[in-house]
Amino acid sequence: MTGHGFRRFVVVTGTDTGVGKTIATAALASMVAATGATVTVDKPTQTGVLPGEDGDIEDVLRLSGVRGTEGVRLREPMAPVQAAALESRTLPALVDHLGRLRQLAARHDHVIVEGAGGLLVPLTSAGETLADLAGVLGPDAEVVVVARAGLGTLNHTLLTLEALTARGLHTRGTLIGSWPDHPDAVDLGNQEFLAALDAPLLARIPARAGHLDRADFVHRAPLWFAGGGVGEAGGTGATPVTTSSTRWRRG
Repeated sequence: MTGHGFRRFVVVTGTDTGVGKTIATAALASMVAATGATVTVDKPTQTGVLPGEDGDIEDVLRLSGVRGTEGVRLREPMAPVQAAALESRTLPALVDHLGRLRQLAARHDHVIVEGAGGLLVPLTSAGETLADLAGVLGPDAEVVVVARAGLGTLNHTLLTLEALTARGLHTRGTLIGSWPDHPDAVDLGNQEFLAALDAPLLARIPARAGHLDRADFVHRAPLWFAGGGVGEAGGTGATPVTTSSTRWRRG
């Protein structure tokens, strides 16, 4: 382990689509790169992007300065299997993804892998998922779960964590991908609940972080991980995550 004690492969999954995985991936990449470790990002399957358009890898580069690669790019904003079927294309096999990631790991200290949708969305024509990919990466891999702040996130997060545990995959922790400027009682209650899980709450990314320029994003990203803190996207500080004295743990 090098940067911040992360394993060689850090697999970023979401509890759902649109939870802030890409901004979270960019923040992780910035934080790890700030330690002096070499890091790259891989997106096994990019959907919803036309040829020549910027995808998630380009967003990570724009924000963090960390370069990345794609396994396959598909036009329709759908699950990979359905999107590939509409283009009459065959998705890369799990062994193809594994080989590419191993090659990247030979040249970098850390490879951050951003999934498509949630943990169990099929990535291959055979129905293999991001969880399967994390599994074949073995003990060199750990998973970060990106969750929403608002209503419904507890069920989605606990289901994802339960699936990871059932598969024997190491969970580094959870992360709130878009923390609102003015959190309400639901947001604050969810934060407290997530912070009390065995899988630690790593950070809260401010909702407008994706609009920062690269210099500000790179400067602030480590602050969002300092005790799970988050500052306003335009601010300079970090507010620590607090929990009650009673911790809820999975049985």
